[in-house]
Amino acid sequence: MVKLIKKLRNLYLAQVKWRNYTIGKNFHAGARVRLWARNTLEIGSDFYIGRDSQIETDCKIGDYVIFGNKVALVGKYDHHFQQVGTPIRLASQIREKDYCWKGLGEIIIIEDDVWVGYGSIILSGVKIGTGSIIAAGSVVTKNVEPFSIYAGVPAKKIRDRFDSKEDLENHLTMIHSNYSSVPKNAKLVKSSC
Repeated sequence: MVKLIKKLRNLYLAQVKWRNYTIGKNFHAGARVRLWARNTLEIGSDFYIGRDSQIETDCKIGDYVIFGNKVALVGKYDHHFQQVGTPIRLASQIREKDYCWKGLGEIIIIEDDVWVGYGSIILSGVKIGTGSIIAAGSVVTKNVEPFSIYAGVPAKKIRDRFDSKEDLENHLTMIHSNYSSVPKNAKLVKSSC
């Protein structure tokens, strides 16, 4: 019964509450999740977003992505903080139809098979490569290499996801044969070994 209730709740969220966005199959959202995008919000299949998380910027998210609790995707320029003679609280903001300052057209791209850890923040305009991990509490301000682990404020690469090139190649072979939506052209990254 509990599984049915969760399934119905996720269907309601994806197909009714957030129907203006593109959301793939097997979507799950924890409690108190908020989604908003000015123009584009595309979420792939098998996406999990933990409780108290929010997306408040344009973004495209791939398949098999997981967000821990309290993850935030936010815009760098949501308020016109250089509006002369106006306090920031009263300045124009990206949610207004006539907003015409920085930030328009910036999009977050999160490719397939990404794990974003608890309490992480990702700023608009960055791309997180396939198979990457963002450690808990990180603030991502720049692009993330595929199959890498990034951590810190601001987030920096701390290591490759796999210990060897062979492990990465085996992973890609297995994932391509078991999960049809993962792109066959996923690129190998140089191993630190």
